Amino acid sequence: MARRPPVGYSHAVVSELHDVREFLAGRPPFVVLPEAALEALPRSVLVRYLRRGSSFPPADADPSSLYVLRKGAVEIRDPSGALVEKLAEGDFFDPGSAESADEPTRSGLAVEDTLVYVVAGSALAALRRDHPAFDSSFDQAMVERLRRAREAAHDSPRTGGDLLHLRVCDLISRKPVTAPPGLPVRAAAELMTRERVSSLLVAEDGVLAGIVTDRDLRSRCVAAGLDGSTPLRQVMTPAPLTVSRFASAFEALMTMSRRQIHHLPVVDGSELHGLVSTHDLLRAQSTNPLYLADRVGRCGSIEALREAVAEVRELHLQLVAAHATARQLGQAVTSVCDAVTRRLIDLAIDRLGPPPVPFAWIATGSQGRGELTLCSDQDNAIILDDAYAPQSHGEYFAALARSVNEGLHESGYTRCPGDVMASNPAWRQPLEKWRGYFRDWLQRTDHKTVTLAVNFLDLRTVWGEEKLRKQLMAGVLPECVEAKVFQAYLAAHALGNQPPLGFFRSFVLTRSGAHEGMVNLKTRGLLPIVDLARWYGLAAGVDTVATQQRLLDAADSGTLTAEGAETLQSAFEFIWTLRARSQAAQLRSQAPVGNFIAPDALTTMERRHLKDAFTAIATMQRSLSAAHGDRLPL
Repeated sequence: MARRPPVGYSHAVVSELHDVREFLAGRPPFVVLPEAALEALPRSVLVRYLRRGSSFPPADADPSSLYVLRKGAVEIRDPSGALVEKLAEGDFFDPGSAESADEPTRSGLAVEDTLVYVVAGSALAALRRDHPAFDSSFDQAMVERLRRAREAAHDSPRTGGDLLHLRVCDLISRKPVTAPPGLPVRAAAELMTRERVSSLLVAEDGVLAGIVTDRDLRSRCVAAGLDGSTPLRQVMTPAPLTVSRFASAFEALMTMSRRQIHHLPVVDGSELHGLVSTHDLLRAQSTNPLYLADRVGRCGSIEALREAVAEVRELHLQLVAAHATARQLGQAVTSVCDAVTRRLIDLAIDRLGPPPVPFAWIATGSQGRGELTLCSDQDNAIILDDAYAPQSHGEYFAALARSVNEGLHESGYTRCPGDVMASNPAWRQPLEKWRGYFRDWLQRTDHKTVTLAVNFLDLRTVWGEEKLRKQLMAGVLPECVEAKVFQAYLAAHALGNQPPLGFFRSFVLTRSGAHEGMVNLKTRGLLPIVDLARWYGLAAGVDTVATQQRLLDAADSGTLTAEGAETLQSAFEFIWTLRARSQAAQLRSQAPVGNFIAPDALTTMERRHLKDAFTAIATMQRSLSAAHGDRLPL
């Protein structure tokens, strides 16, 4: 019986050369090599056996080598320990592909007994130099890296209410409210009222000294007859029980239950991070789209709706902590806006009476696609039944639209700066008028009309007669397929926002202003994918509006390749997730929530994957541009 080779390197023996060649020949990037190169390749390959738990790459590895997994599994993690990539059979790993010399070396761990083929750096360099197709295939491999990054980001997806998997730091939504030990209790009560908190962390020189709750002020101060000038140190609970920000939310809940307390300061070492309460934990259990939508349905005032909408920020935090996908995040935030819209319509009808003719309240833009974020404004319209008579019915629907749009604004969904709202008479029209709009946009196309049309090509019914929207799109979609001039302008629109990459895949950053040194993930990353998906979907005549579903439907119809659809889906997922995590961090630090991100604030792996995503978008834009050639308008 042949003995298993010891752990370590060995040159592939003659009997193994054929197996090595056959395995590599069927895997990218080696699949594009000519026969002669494939025959010679195994002699430059080393075989390495790694037992489970071994470091990857090994400490004695040549950093210029390329690793190809033959068997087993490896997890790659960033410097903080977060999982960023999983490698399995056939995947390759290039430790020398860092973007710059000062970036830390990427590393991981073999999570199974693993066999790898190691291609020497000198041999790899010669292959890339002598075979351009092999060299370019490394760019194609970015699609696979993005796919693995997407899967790693959402590994073991969880719901926001799972306290076993949420960490305490995921529940901290604001900076700690602190006070010095010598602060009078009257001033402390005023501070608590102003900050709308039920407890104060008493700290001296940044170090936690105690805690005071509103119950303490009542029982230890008011009931005891103490003066309002009494310092906090006399009524606080000194050296309170604390919890680490890395502890599970379940552990925190059990601690509070056992000790019969309702607040736990969050401390690591001497660093004070915040406070977690039983209210935070119960809110984590109840903060989900279905709960909020149901709550909205019972709201009877704008104030109640505003309070419910404020919970969307907490919902965002919980979903990001639970590794929700882009689709889940977008649908969750959108579902609350939909619920608020429906409730406002119901309240308006209660006040105005039944609608005189059937109608459909339509969401457009990001709400129509089910991709609302914390920064989105209103985009909506009304399709009226053709029985609509302006003189008889106009005042009713003007009042209804005005009431709903104002209610949305007061609830937290700001007015559309372009006035694409149902309160604008132009976007509150009967079905036949809407058909006329689309005929005009398709037949008299220019850049202005296309910019207007794209917003109304993302229609979705929120309230009322869905058949009105379906009847409209049943006529519009076939005309879109045949309208070649319109398609050319739509393609030019999809090429309008270029990803921010310069020479040598360097980021092109904002040069001045509040966002200097940053990139806009929405306009330079997500919107180009949205526009590409819209073009491919409309070219196929499919009646779907969600970006990722459009890509799938376009691939099924043949207007987009399956690889192209997966490339754009992976890029969309990664950029959306990166933005969502950034916005969650902004919420926790009480900073303005936006779409900009500083590449320097990202990990090495995140920067690499973001460049992969931008490169993928640029590649798909070039493909669309090449397909249209000189038909694209200037």
